[in-house]
Amino acid sequence: MINRELIRIKVVQLTYAYYQNGNRNIDNAEKELLFSLSKAYDLYNYLLCLIVSISREERHRVEILTQRAEREGTEAPSGKFADNKFALQLEENKMLCEFTQGQKQTWEDHMEFVRKMCNMIEETSVYKDYMASDDDSYEADRELWRKLYKMLIQENEDLDALLEEKSLYWNDDKEIVDTFVLKTIRRFEPKNGTHQELLPEYKDEEDKDFARKLFRATILNADTYQRYMSEASRNWDFDRLAYMDVVIMQIAIAEMLTFPNIPVNVTINEYVDLAKLYSTFKSGGYINGMLDTIARHLVSTGKMLKPMAAPQRPTE
Repeated sequence: MINRELIRIKVVQLTYAYYQNGNRNIDNAEKELLFSLSKAYDLYNYLLCLIVSISREERHRVEILTQRAEREGTEAPSGKFADNKFALQLEENKMLCEFTQGQKQTWEDHMEFVRKMCNMIEETSVYKDYMASDDDSYEADRELWRKLYKMLIQENEDLDALLEEKSLYWNDDKEIVDTFVLKTIRRFEPKNGTHQELLPEYKDEEDKDFARKLFRATILNADTYQRYMSEASRNWDFDRLAYMDVVIMQIAIAEMLTFPNIPVNVTINEYVDLAKLYSTFKSGGYINGMLDTIARHLVSTGKMLKPMAAPQRPTE
């Protein structure tokens, strides 16, 4: 689940913090990086648990209404949503159950929010159409939760505030973790039962090593990489560069030189996007030009053995 996009974000954040906090202990900083990544995986599981908690609350509501209907001799309520097949499979999922056993934080501590989510769901046209439909297939149940997640959980200011109170890491992580939750919903199949696999914390050991190697190369070779920036920036106002821009380019150079299988254009595009997210309005264009110039300088001086496309000439 922790992909390279998230790793790059965390390395940018932790490298900046490394230089800002004055405690230049690279071992401690690396531990903080890996811990920060593990918290993103916790958030992934925690958001899946929200679906389970909402479903449990809905079952509780149906039980109360059913008892009332029995007393009053009226029609019992439908349990279609409360017994949603996808949500029940998720609730019984072995990987998710193992995660929750070791956690102190549960949604039972925030039942007011869970109940509010139930109320919001019951007011949506998506829910009303689902309840009125004769389609009782697993696919319809799963699709309902995909729509509800995108509609009410993916963009939810109250949830963002709650998560920020729970962990300082989670507010920055939620946007990308939401995509992992939606991917998980789409992957669920009834035939897999309780053994349906959730996304692993890391795809493989190589991605975990990517985080460590990128961070260490960035810090340990800082002087060398900044010299490359200076050598390649004769036509750029390097001294007026925002500090975050320097950090981002330093990490980009580390990636170019440390990972021979990652194409140069992929690296440049990734860090241009991060500059737009974390630095100034003009940083994206500036860093794009700088990194292209630096990469060509590294190739021409034999410091980097990667192919690069010829620079495009302006059309007349």
